[in-house]
Amino acid sequence: MSSAIDILNYTGGKWLPSKSSEMQDVINPATGEVLGRVRMSTAEEVKNTVDAAADAFPAWRRTPATERVQCLFKLKSLLEDHFEELSRMTTMECGKTLEEARGETRRLIENVECSCGIPQLMQGYNSEDIARGIDETMVRQPVGVCAVIAPFNFPGMVPFWFLPYAVACGNTYVVKPSEKVPCTLQKVFGLIEQAGFPPGVLNLVNGAKEVVDVLLDSPAVRAVSFVGSTPVAKYVYSHATAAGKRAQCQGGAKNPIVIMPDADMGMAARITADSAFGCAGQRCLAGSLVIIVGEAKGRFTEAIVDAARTRIVGYGLDDKVQMGPVITHQSKARIEHLIGQGEKEGARVPADGRGTIIKGYEKGSFVRPTILDGLPPEGEVATTEIFGPVLGLIYVESIDQAIDLINGSRYGNMGCIFTDSGAVARKFRYEAEVGNMGINIGIAAPMAFFPFSGWKDSHFGDLHGQSLDALEFFTQKKIVVERWPKEWTRKF
Repeated sequence: MSSAIDILNYTGGKWLPSKSSEMQDVINPATGEVLGRVRMSTAEEVKNTVDAAADAFPAWRRTPATERVQCLFKLKSLLEDHFEELSRMTTMECGKTLEEARGETRRLIENVECSCGIPQLMQGYNSEDIARGIDETMVRQPVGVCAVIAPFNFPGMVPFWFLPYAVACGNTYVVKPSEKVPCTLQKVFGLIEQAGFPPGVLNLVNGAKEVVDVLLDSPAVRAVSFVGSTPVAKYVYSHATAAGKRAQCQGGAKNPIVIMPDADMGMAARITADSAFGCAGQRCLAGSLVIIVGEAKGRFTEAIVDAARTRIVGYGLDDKVQMGPVITHQSKARIEHLIGQGEKEGARVPADGRGTIIKGYEKGSFVRPTILDGLPPEGEVATTEIFGPVLGLIYVESIDQAIDLINGSRYGNMGCIFTDSGAVARKFRYEAEVGNMGINIGIAAPMAFFPFSGWKDSHFGDLHGQSLDALEFFTQKKIVVERWPKEWTRKF
């Protein structure tokens, strides 16, 4: 970009600059270039945004669902037209490769497509004559003003696990993007403006913790969605539910991948490397631990170390680059500290990403793929979400020991296994305590028409993002029991 852009709020159908004096640069993590400047919105500005959404709600919930989704159909077309532009912006502010950003943009669009089925999905049900002359009906109605607090690692996709379903169901919506990556949603909301949503139906407010707290405290906000670390997920969930709000909060992960001796080692190493090092390990479905069973030890270890050492690291817009930077220099420092901690705990580091400098991008926050071989399962690093391109290798003798390790974790976001045995795969599927599972798959990412699951400290709440879970979260059921005696009807 030739010059930094000013990041604006979108409130009640208008683009508004924040009057806050607190400002933060948006940095390209590969080049160090300043892409934009975002102001931390004031409490009054957040309140005004919520008020705009509340004012728009009565008319929007009375708009037939068949009409509401017409705006989403138009938005889908606009997103397709600007697909490459959005993907490049995601790479520039987030650091992932262009191919990874294209995958994210495609998932964003798929959720818009899925939400367009709301006129059918939102139908209720009824039963006549539950007693003589009495009928009972269930109808779904929107909740009201809803909000999402989004993370940095998927600036476009994650808000769309929730946003299109919410507005299709008749709610109005407030989006709070990560202050690290607000540029992608600036472009998305430019398309939302063109799609024909009435003013106030969709709103954007920028900032950090103060913005979050105002949203959590506001009586007008009825439901909150969050994706991020477990400590913050707990904070958001506890505050939202204490205020009587619905909440769904996706937390952290320490995703294990089990390698059985009968697995195709070449395929398993290649897919595991993509899982662990794709998006520089900055995704909630990144494989971060490999549990190697029995005789798989030598063959898989050699293959995964080679995959780590040969992965091409650089700026995600450059051809042939397979992995970009981590989000900030602070993240780089934290990741390198945890690599050192793993080494102190007894792990070998046959592929060491510390101190990485990429020629031409010396200001970037790069960490090359790292392997911690023989990581002790009881140590700090084996139980800490690193959120970087670091893969720990743990050795066990049986599938039972592998499952025990997984089930002993506080996290339960994803677990994967590579095996040629249907019996072992079924045992793993049946017993492993994780919400998203891969069988000979390294990234068990649900399609838009399935919920994005997660168990234990990886998710707080009853309902997840996407699909029918989103429908349930963004609607409330009303039960109507009615009787019309004949003597009443004779009067009319």
